[in-house]
Amino acid sequence: MPAIDRKTGSNDRRCNLNRKKVGYIYLAIAIIAEVAATLALKASEGFTRLTPTLIAIVGYGTTFYCLTLVLRTISTGTAYALWAGLGIVLVALVSAILFTQIPDLPAVIGMLLIVAGVLISFVSTALVRKLPDLPAVIGMLLIGFGVVVIHLFSKTVAH
Repeated sequence: MPAIDRKTGSNDRRCNLNRKKVGYIYLAIAIIAEVAATLALKASEGFTRLTPTLIAIVGYGTTFYCLTLVLRTISTGTAYALWAGLGIVLVALVSAILFTQIPDLPAVIGMLLIVAGVLISFVSTALVRKLPDLPAVIGMLLIGFGVVVIHLFSKTVAH
């Protein structure tokens, strides 16, 4: 007889898999909302423009609401690594297009480390559940190292 899931009361593994998929959908929404809110924050010019200010407030509210839903099915470390890592890279890419804030080489290297860390973390925790936690930890360390590289060596400035 299969084990019963304590949270859902279900003994169906498909139910747990579907819950995890929904968690990743909420995570994608949280990432998109956070990117939109961050870009709106830049466009708000210190909260002096109403529409971008409202977009930032709603975007961050949506982000944190979705993250609370994500944490029901995805571990905190994995969710935060994916949210922060992908958010950093997406904000940098869109900022390069919208605000002509082109990242310099150290920023690009840092973002590549972040993407590598996100991929390792995601693959080790979401797709290959039988791996030990070490790959997830390595992925998260790469994300952190990428952020440090950007912070210490990048000379990209806001316009």
